[in-house]
Amino acid sequence: MELRELGGTGLRVSAVGFGASPLGNVFGDVPRDAARAAVRRALDLGVNFFDTSPYYGGTVSESVLGDCLRHAAVPRDQFVVATKCGRYKDEGFDFSAARVTRSIDESLARLGLDYVDILHAHDIEFTNLDQIVNETIPALQKIKESGKARFIGITGLPLIIYPYVLDRVPPGSVDVILSYCHFGINDTSLVDLLPYLKSKGVGVITASPLAMGLLTDSGPPEWHPAPEQLKSACRAAAEHCSKKGKNITKLAMQYSLMNNEISTVLVGMNSSKQVEENVAAALELSTSGIDEELHEVEAILEPVKNVTWPSGIEQS
Repeated sequence: MELRELGGTGLRVSAVGFGASPLGNVFGDVPRDAARAAVRRALDLGVNFFDTSPYYGGTVSESVLGDCLRHAAVPRDQFVVATKCGRYKDEGFDFSAARVTRSIDESLARLGLDYVDILHAHDIEFTNLDQIVNETIPALQKIKESGKARFIGITGLPLIIYPYVLDRVPPGSVDVILSYCHFGINDTSLVDLLPYLKSKGVGVITASPLAMGLLTDSGPPEWHPAPEQLKSACRAAAEHCSKKGKNITKLAMQYSLMNNEISTVLVGMNSSKQVEENVAAALELSTSGIDEELHEVEAILEPVKNVTWPSGIEQS
């Protein structure tokens, strides 16, 4: 598995990252032995980056991931763990300094770790961004100074949140960003922001290469916020691949791995089989390149290119 530098952190993370939200049973029940086997298989195949949050499954994802990593019994310096703060299943959003400071201690206890490698403020578009600038990030800096988190980041859907915050905090205050649903076959809008992020020395993580289920044979969950025109185009693209004997999920995964300026692509996994399929897709890309079918899929999705959906509160 290819390792890539994550901004200026010095961390080297696997191109395929293990999204641990499914371990919180958010997409259906995951037996503990299956979760342990998935994490073990990921480590064996060179996946070293694991991402979770207290929000996923109402803290279940963190607890299960911690158990899986302990069960795998690999040295702490062999894996990179990111978790988040500010968004909670039962409490909603709370980015206050007091809450995020308490949050890291709770997360470390669940994970069974002395520190996390990255602590993100989770989905910051759901609060006033000036609170993130003036209160949350200074609190995260103190957590970083304490050694409980090595690096800090911010996450969210609207790309506008990143320059808003990064332009208002001291240089070097934010080490990484985690963007989702903006670097895939149907939406490449994150690319326009990459030179800016590089100029700020910020590492880039992307998630949801399958656009939260849009780019799958089974289609998105009922609650998916995408407009109908986007869902319809993605359905057509999946059907086109299916008729040609291709897998749109693999194609989407490979597409998201093609840009080396994005350090890691997070994809939710809950079984050894899923781990093996995602790693195989990455290895095939590095040896054979991407399937020529991509061009036809891009043509089907062209009318809805970069179509997204609203997320969070209106910022003044």
